[in-house]
Amino acid sequence: MVKCYYDLHIHTGLSPCADKDMSPNNIVNMAVIKGLDIIAITDHNSAKNVKPILKVATNTSLVVIPGIEVETKEGIHLLCYFRSLEDLNRFTEIIDQNLPDVFIKEEIFGAQLIYDENDEVIDKVVKMLSNSTLLSMNEVIDLVHKLEGIVIPSHIDRYANSIITVLGFIPPDLPIDGVEISKMGNTTNNLNYKVICNSDAHYLGAINERINFVELENKSIDAFFKYFGDK
Repeated sequence: MVKCYYDLHIHTGLSPCADKDMSPNNIVNMAVIKGLDIIAITDHNSAKNVKPILKVATNTSLVVIPGIEVETKEGIHLLCYFRSLEDLNRFTEIIDQNLPDVFIKEEIFGAQLIYDENDEVIDKVVKMLSNSTLLSMNEVIDLVHKLEGIVIPSHIDRYANSIITVLGFIPPDLPIDGVEISKMGNTTNNLNYKVICNSDAHYLGAINERINFVELENKSIDAFFKYFGDK
């Protein structure tokens, strides 16, 4: 078994609440400097910066899990991870179709930037990405699992957008693959789920240090999915 140090909840400049220096090379280089083995890019309701980060990471030993953070119509944040960019793109097509036609006011929220592998801004997303989608929690979970992905409720120890805050509890029959606690969280007792602790980084310095790890058979996407119960 191999200890793999991770941060599976990182935002890029595509998320309106993130710093605009959260670009592909900056994120990958910071993760390498901090000694991480596995990261995931999980922007709000979009994954348009995953491809350039995958490209940048090919020149390193870093494993990048294709991911996204979806806000359900109940206001719950779910981390969704996929084996491939193709599976992620299939999923995000559905998410985009279920995102309200509300357009961002850049003068208030900032731009939602799409980068290339050289950190050049090549486009913007005009729909407001930090809104709730029109999909329910159960619908999102079902869609992810149909694509053989993993679903983990975000920051269950926080007040905002937490499944526990919204529902009051985690339904015992809910087919999730784990739970996330925040960097400062300690909600690890009495949880019958695999628990991960991520940064939810919106700026470079917030990316996890080499602290949290999972023990995998090897450092790979396949081993990561096997750890969460291969589907």
